[in-house]
Amino acid sequence: MSETIDRTPPSPDEVLARARELRRQLSGGFREEAVKSLYAEAERVARRAVSQDGDTGALAFEQRIDRLVTSPWLGLPIMLVLLAIVFWLTIAGANVPSALLAQALFWVEDQAVALFDAAGVPWWITGFVWHGVYRGLAWVVSVMLPPMAIFFPLFTVFEDLGYLPRVAFNLDFLFRRAGAHGKQALTMAMGFGCNAAGVIATRIIDSPRERLVAILTNNFVPCNGRFPTLIMLGTIFVGASFAPAFASVAAAAAVVGVVILGIGFTLLMSWLLSRTILRGEASAFTLELPPYRRPDIGRIFYTSLIDRTLFVLYRAMWTAAPAGAVIWLLANIYWGDRTLAAITASWLDPLGRAIGLDGVILLTYIIAIPANEIVVPTLVMAYMGAGMMTEMEGLADLKRLLVDQQGWTTLTAVNLMLFSLLHNPCATTIVTIYKETLSTKWAAVGALLPLGTAFLVCFLTATVARALGWGI
Repeated sequence: MSETIDRTPPSPDEVLARARELRRQLSGGFREEAVKSLYAEAERVARRAVSQDGDTGALAFEQRIDRLVTSPWLGLPIMLVLLAIVFWLTIAGANVPSALLAQALFWVEDQAVALFDAAGVPWWITGFVWHGVYRGLAWVVSVMLPPMAIFFPLFTVFEDLGYLPRVAFNLDFLFRRAGAHGKQALTMAMGFGCNAAGVIATRIIDSPRERLVAILTNNFVPCNGRFPTLIMLGTIFVGASFAPAFASVAAAAAVVGVVILGIGFTLLMSWLLSRTILRGEASAFTLELPPYRRPDIGRIFYTSLIDRTLFVLYRAMWTAAPAGAVIWLLANIYWGDRTLAAITASWLDPLGRAIGLDGVILLTYIIAIPANEIVVPTLVMAYMGAGMMTEMEGLADLKRLLVDQQGWTTLTAVNLMLFSLLHNPCATTIVTIYKETLSTKWAAVGALLPLGTAFLVCFLTATVARALGWGI
């Protein structure tokens, strides 16, 4: 009797189940080996079919550079050194233009106030418009514009040169182990200039799940709006502990240490998200390293200054104006013999002390949700009881205010650096997350995830330090 053979084709579900079963039997490096085999075969065919005449020295030189910048041992150190140089150029180069721009914008404020006073405009209108709304805008523009105008062109030069794909290549194994995409290294780097720009840059990631991971974790690297606070803390509490000749180096090292810690939290939170609410496998991608190119000055100018710097600054200004108004109102409206700012700070103080900070610091960060650039002047205003944002003449005066008068300790400084690194994104970034995801839920997660992390880390740090008798 002949045996009947079932020739019914398998259903799609059966095919997928069989594919999953076979995939589990493959080794972890199967895809890499397959890609290597394809490129080796392509090279073999090219060598048989193509003959090269002329000098190949340029290609050999590029290959020697790639052996260095993509080396398992030297690739990451070279990347960190270049990143430190970019930070140094950004911070050092932005100081003078920021001061000049602030001087010019505050001169306009002084002239406008004098004009309003001469016209007999009520003091509260003058204060609200010029000392509140305008001063908030002026501070954000003067602090934010010069660093972005330096950082984004430098970033675009590396992009145009062809180095950024090498960065993605170097960091791919870390992000892949975290369940994320290797291209997240590029969006993370963009976040150093502005987290909103970093969120927009996630469009280069094709996988929706991995793009969402990159969006939700971009805030864990500090943007240029948080650097004034980090630099101030590093200078006062770290640099002051060293000899004057080494103070600036020690302060810079402290800031770089915070940056590296932020990268660590980016990887950690990417790993947690990829195994919880955004569970899934990291998608593999084949990255062809492009040849090195001579940067296009016109493209760099348009991409960095027009498409990135001015675009981000425009969004920040829209959120900074209401912040300036709120600051002025809280500092000038009294309930009894105390301002609303003092009352709110007093109410927040127990929570602030529990995480190694105080109520004034928490109030400052609530007010500064629209723009991180106003943290330091708002902090000084709240401690001094001034009616508008202000700053000290020098770091020595600022240290006397914070340490001698307000009782800040090393624990306060450490926790403030951690909180500044990990807290919720600014309003511009939150709005950008919503626009990129078109989801209120993910915008809320993007805001609350880092905020919850900041409170947890600061609480644990303060609790352990107090238990050991440090920084009380």
